[in-house]
Amino acid sequence: MSTRSTSKIAGFDARPTHPLRTAAARARRRRAAAILASAICLDLFAAGAASAEGAASPRAAQVQAPPPSRAGGADFLGAPASSDARQIADWVIRAGDNRGMPFVIVDKKGAKVFVFNGGGQLIGATSALLGLARGDDSAPGVGDRELSQIRPDERTTPAGRFVASLGYGLGSQDILWVDYASALALHRVLPANTREHRLERLAAASPLDRRITFGCINVPAGFYDRVVQPAFTGTSGVVYILPEIKSLSEVFRTSAS
Repeated sequence: MSTRSTSKIAGFDARPTHPLRTAAARARRRRAAAILASAICLDLFAAGAASAEGAASPRAAQVQAPPPSRAGGADFLGAPASSDARQIADWVIRAGDNRGMPFVIVDKKGAKVFVFNGGGQLIGATSALLGLARGDDSAPGVGDRELSQIRPDERTTPAGRFVASLGYGLGSQDILWVDYASALALHRVLPANTREHRLERLAAASPLDRRITFGCINVPAGFYDRVVQPAFTGTSGVVYILPEIKSLSEVFRTSAS
């Protein structure tokens, strides 16, 4: 596993340096191994990894019982959503796949993000910026490469089910780690590179105009602060990224198709 001295945030995609890949984390990794070995399920693994490596948010919150699940499926509260997004959200609740945790549906075709509480009620929805290239898989080794080494056709937002936790990118900037291996995160949009017009792209009517990142999921800063961060503070959650080439059942192994 390589060590890099520069952060991918320098490319204004805000794909942050992975906390497990820094030289300073080597000693902590050894201590973390004992913690991770005791994890008894995927959810505990994700939470333990973030905590042991200093990636978890320090804003600890009292863990409360999740809201009761809706027997009929997820509640979008009237928000416009695609049939694919509704199908997977309903399946999540009916199958209990989120295990009572908050969850996020990322609709790549519509370039939208939906955040739900553990009971399946919508907390918020927004347009999002996604990977430039169409595709449902990460390029091999993409998480270990610098931005300059990632070709345009490799800049995908991978589809799948991911257990996510709050953590840190560069400095004190908190993010939602979606997948460590591919350096995939959901975070506030960074408008620093004015040539990319990212804030304008967020407001664009066409989802195609919102395909610009190296793979990370960018949302408005206010939405991240009001919706994403509170939903995931003190807990892990699940992020479901819908496919744009593969079928729903192929990616999520459900009866939904």
